[in-house]
Amino acid sequence: MFADKVLSSQSVFTGLDDVAKPGAIAIKDNKIIATGSLEEIQSFIGPNTKEYDFGDQTIMSGFHDSHIHLMLGALLTHGSVDLSSTSSSREALEKIMLFANENEEKDWIIGFGWDHLSWGEEFPDRSMLDRVIGERPVFLFHAEFHYTWVNSKALEITGITSRTKNPPNGEIQKNEKGDPTGILIETATSLVADTALTMSEKEQEELLELFLKDAAKLGITSVNDLYINSFEQMHGETLFNLFKKFDERNRLSTRIHLYSVLDDNLEEAKRLRKKFNTGKLKHTGLKQFIDGVVTSHTAYMLDPYTDKNDTKGSTALPKDVIKKYTLEADKEGFQIRFHAIGDGAINFSLDIFEEAKRINGDRDSRHALEHIEVIDPKDIARLKRLGVVPSIQPSHLALMPIESHTDRVGKEKHPYIYPCKSLQGEEIKLSFGTDFPVTILDPMLEIYYAVTRKDYTGEYVWNPEEKISLSEALKAYTSGSAYSVFREDELGTLEKGKLADIIVLDKNIFQANPENIPNTKVILTMVDGDIIFMANEVDRSITTG
Repeated sequence: MFADKVLSSQSVFTGLDDVAKPGAIAIKDNKIIATGSLEEIQSFIGPNTKEYDFGDQTIMSGFHDSHIHLMLGALLTHGSVDLSSTSSSREALEKIMLFANENEEKDWIIGFGWDHLSWGEEFPDRSMLDRVIGERPVFLFHAEFHYTWVNSKALEITGITSRTKNPPNGEIQKNEKGDPTGILIETATSLVADTALTMSEKEQEELLELFLKDAAKLGITSVNDLYINSFEQMHGETLFNLFKKFDERNRLSTRIHLYSVLDDNLEEAKRLRKKFNTGKLKHTGLKQFIDGVVTSHTAYMLDPYTDKNDTKGSTALPKDVIKKYTLEADKEGFQIRFHAIGDGAINFSLDIFEEAKRINGDRDSRHALEHIEVIDPKDIARLKRLGVVPSIQPSHLALMPIESHTDRVGKEKHPYIYPCKSLQGEEIKLSFGTDFPVTILDPMLEIYYAVTRKDYTGEYVWNPEEKISLSEALKAYTSGSAYSVFREDELGTLEKGKLADIIVLDKNIFQANPENIPNTKVILTMVDGDIIFMANEVDRSITTG
């Protein structure tokens, strides 16, 4: 059997070892048919085989982002103002005004990435926005996406007044007079988001095409698309059907693993699991929020916050409701992913998973915890014993100043903030992602922060004992994420019989200075044996057998 394509390099990282080695990969149709030295692959080279010699540039499995919000990320990346680089509210307002002036056709001004803590300021308010944009509604996600900043016009359009009551697990922040300040916390965000984020079918299709191009350029061949409050509730199956249309027309160049909401409608979940079940589009499980975030004191802690000792945060839904949903879903064979940030949320999640195992029986459930920002050390061993997958976003430790966490929890917890290496075990595979659009889609940033643990300033190394090696980080972004969706037999390593989802980097990443990892680019991306992205310089490396 002759291969369609053969890729070779002095730096091939199969994911089976801890280093890259010289080698080659033979591909026929959509699968890898052989790996080994170039001499061993010679017999697979026929007259029509295309050979790609990449010198010393690293060949590896495609990246698998284990946690994104696909369409929200696409919308914000391609149709909003990015405030993540601003250093003050004044600078943010200037960027917002400039964006509005350059986009006069937009009914809503959408933005994301602002953070008052990194500005060294208190919460902003609607009057600040009103002074620069008064006639059009403004809706701005905070850097963590658990609260938003809006202007008076946005409140007016959505009918939010001093008399509007807080939704469950949400808060309309109000001043001493009882008037809304323009800050909406947790589920209160959806009171405006349901109107602000409305998209036409044409807009959705255009954004999906842009996302697929972005993913291909970054070497992302698979993603886990997770339910998020206030967005998928509005567009959920509409988006799934769009993905399905692309899949049926062979336009889906990134594998999408869908996670819909965990609630009391299991018949709907079973219907979705049956409807979306192909190699490119698969309903893989259910997701729910256990808590919020540390910065707004909505992450659920075992102990009161040190800077607000009248609260430990709370669960997003009543505990008995979450437990009921989980036990029933687990009984039906669903994998469950919990957003769990505080040590109380993680402890409670593990309690539920433990009870599910006891009541429903032991099985390979691979339930997952997303984020794990503060953990009780006693729960690390329990997480491993229960086989729970740690789904980590390494760049989040540099999302905002270290004080955003250290000022809110006791010093005894500081060594257990943003754990990584300690969550690894012989049977437990770390799974990496971005939480896009909380951070940008680029896997290289996640790998950089996993191996360096640099903080927001870029100067301080946060809990250095939690660093992992480059090979461990690459595995977490490939085979670890494949394992998290039960596809380790198809994806995540370069082996005979696996799907040909392969990327090539512009350098030998194993010889790169860690500080240069963020500058590493992908020069070729292949999905199912088809090249979906190729940089111009690759043309020079092609020969025909």
